[in-house]
Amino acid sequence: MQKFTKHAAALLVGAMMSAPLLAAGNTFVTVNGSPVSQTMANVFIAEQKAQGAPDTAEVKDAVREELIRRELLMQEAKKAGLDKKADIVAQAEAVRQSIIIRAYVQEYARKNPIGDAQLKSQYDAIKAQLGSTEYKARHILVKEEAEAKTIIDNLKKGAKFDELAKQSIDPGSKDSGGDLGWSSANNFVKPFADALTSLSNGKYTETPVKSEFGYHVILLDETRPLAVPPFEELKPRLLQQAQSQQISKMVEDLRAKAKVQ
Repeated sequence: MQKFTKHAAALLVGAMMSAPLLAAGNTFVTVNGSPVSQTMANVFIAEQKAQGAPDTAEVKDAVREELIRRELLMQEAKKAGLDKKADIVAQAEAVRQSIIIRAYVQEYARKNPIGDAQLKSQYDAIKAQLGSTEYKARHILVKEEAEAKTIIDNLKKGAKFDELAKQSIDPGSKDSGGDLGWSSANNFVKPFADALTSLSNGKYTETPVKSEFGYHVILLDETRPLAVPPFEELKPRLLQQAQSQQISKMVEDLRAKAKVQ
């Protein structure tokens, strides 16, 4: 018998718990006098196809056997009264809600499509925000301004930035010479970004740079043109983000209008 995937199994559990929704339709198989609908079988078969299974008699037979086994277990569970237990009923209702909500969200997205023009506008805004330059920077972060001034004095005397970086309170960079890797200036807090973009390659800030994190001594290693992936490459991610924002706004609007006691 063909094995069901984990993803399919999860969906099928949900399908079982939402059985009242699928009760209509012709009978696919009868187990101890209880009918299992063709609609239920179609859900199982469609999920297997979505996972790459061929549309063969073997797959349908596997679905049939799975439904028989599940119906037998459901009958035993009902005999034990588990379908009446409040906590189990609540869990089943939660799964049922999830399936219906997912269907509604998919339908909402289908009826409110996001066009390329909107996605291109978002893409252009991101490009403008990122700028045209990428910076490879290092920094040493300390709590007090006096500490930062001492570090700068030591740099002027010929101390190595890598060695002084061991004093940094930034755990993510102190052991790598303060290295922050390549990044757009926009990824840093404004005081840091302003100081960084004013530096020339190989130069460091000669006055401490204060931010919400403490005092920084910043060294700019080098710069390079920022290469933003083309629109078509980012389009799926932009669409996903836009749809997520669209759904969030829809839910927020519903919440604002709701009467909750």
